[in-house]
Amino acid sequence: MPLRRHILAVLAAAGAALALPAPLLAAEPGAEAMVGHRAAYRLTLDKVRENSDIARAEGVMLYEVVDSCDGWATRQRFTLRVTDRDGQDVETASDYSTFETKDGKRIRYSLTQTSQGAVSQRIAGEAEVTPEGGTARYTAPEAKEEDLPKGTLLPMLHTIRSLAAARAGTRMLVVPLFDGTSADGAQDTTTVISAWTPPQPNARFPDLAKLGSARMRVAFFDRDAGGAGGGASAPDYEVGLRYFENGVADDLKMDFGEFSVDGKLQELALLPNPC
Repeated sequence: MPLRRHILAVLAAAGAALALPAPLLAAEPGAEAMVGHRAAYRLTLDKVRENSDIARAEGVMLYEVVDSCDGWATRQRFTLRVTDRDGQDVETASDYSTFETKDGKRIRYSLTQTSQGAVSQRIAGEAEVTPEGGTARYTAPEAKEEDLPKGTLLPMLHTIRSLAAARAGTRMLVVPLFDGTSADGAQDTTTVISAWTPPQPNARFPDLAKLGSARMRVAFFDRDAGGAGGGASAPDYEVGLRYFENGVADDLKMDFGEFSVDGKLQELALLPNPC
């Protein structure tokens, strides 16, 4: 099960200890609208594919993003327990942290995944994006470098560009994305974007009631599959979500292929801007 992807980038939570020592840099237009926040999501089984052995899935995801003035520190903690039709449980967890500079040029990343309490994967390193593409330098699972393709976006910048596209009426964004959750460098992504929705009443989360939003679905493709955006190949992973204009997502759907999971926002705390 490819549980390695951050919701967005998505979905993209607080890895402040991973902060890069960088000077204040010019932020991407739209970065000023993003807000630091802590969010907790409940995960439940949405549907299973035909002939799947999955009977139940449930879990939690905790996501935090902190504005450190020159960048965004994020941390995402994810736990999912899957039960098969024989009653056997498998618990998978991940702890994913990043620090991304506000100009969208540099990122430091760390991912640890466990299965049944044992570490199954570790990925760590840093990357720099340049006009020609850039380079990802890994320290785990092994020391190596991977070239990034031209046009690569980092996760927070991808969120900002997706929201800008939604407000402009653009219905698709096709770009390479590097978020440090794969040991093989960037992935191709295709983001399908719905129409911009004006502010709506929101009794549970009144801080979101005054904000516009857009639903979007992001498909991730291995670059070896061929073609920008994966061509005609099936995506490796898909995530659907509703983003508000401040970068908060309240409604998630994660498609792992054999089954999909709904994520519903349960708690939300907006963090004060320290800058």
